[in-house]
Amino acid sequence: MYSFLTTENWPDYELVDSGNFEKLERFGPYYIARPEPQAIWDKHLPATEWQRMAQATFTRDKGSQEKGQWKLKKEMPEQWYINYQYNDLKLRFRLGLSSFKHVGLFPEQDSNWKYIYDTTRQLKTKQPKVLNMFAYTGAATLAAKAAGADVTHLDSIKQVNFWARDNMEASNLDNVRWIVEDAMKYARREVKRGNKYNGIILDPPSYGRGPNGEKWQLEEELNEMIKLCRDMLDGTDYFLLINLYSIGFSAMVLDNLMRLTFGEQVKNEELGELYLHDSGDRKLPLGTFFRFSSVGK
Repeated sequence: MYSFLTTENWPDYELVDSGNFEKLERFGPYYIARPEPQAIWDKHLPATEWQRMAQATFTRDKGSQEKGQWKLKKEMPEQWYINYQYNDLKLRFRLGLSSFKHVGLFPEQDSNWKYIYDTTRQLKTKQPKVLNMFAYTGAATLAAKAAGADVTHLDSIKQVNFWARDNMEASNLDNVRWIVEDAMKYARREVKRGNKYNGIILDPPSYGRGPNGEKWQLEEELNEMIKLCRDMLDGTDYFLLINLYSIGFSAMVLDNLMRLTFGEQVKNEELGELYLHDSGDRKLPLGTFFRFSSVGK
């Protein structure tokens, strides 16, 4: 089944407008404007409205595609908290303005968090083991933890793991296993040890570095990583979710990789795209996903 999934019913988040390679968002009470390479259309709102509403605006440094500076209005803090709720799942996230335009959360992942929470609760294992690699600030980690999982959270950046721990504490959760390591090295070692997980979550970047300078290049490493996940995934009670944000990376790539690697283990599968919609009814694409599980919907 091919699906287009969007973020819905979240009082603390809104994509207000998008266009001209920018997006205007509301996180809690604060409005921020930042670059968005996929928003190639015209904006819905006039420039005067963007200037009036945006309390923080990100501008790239010359010669850089990622790094830049935030210009803040006086009422805009550098850090603040927002809430997230889905049924019995209640999370709280600390947001902050980074030098790479990010704020510590990817709101388009809402449907994946819901999937992780619901699917983890449906697994037959009393306390299922879940591995979240490239885990960033831990929203997916906390969704699995709140559903009763024994969660291993892995990211190569120590400061990001500290941020995820803050989110755990703010969400009144505990006992997550934190690992700062290169994902590929960890996965290879777990396969050698014969360790198994009931759930595996992957949200790898296009390009990245491990804590010791290890190189991650999505198109070069993904095939091996998927095979390692096959060897780590429990054979009877399981789910796997992978999300990719890479412009030009077709969802058919994920479809091929998953079906060729996991074969008959691919059940109850969903393939599709994540997007956000703004007030002008523009649909902003923000990644492709593939997820499957041993439990029915």
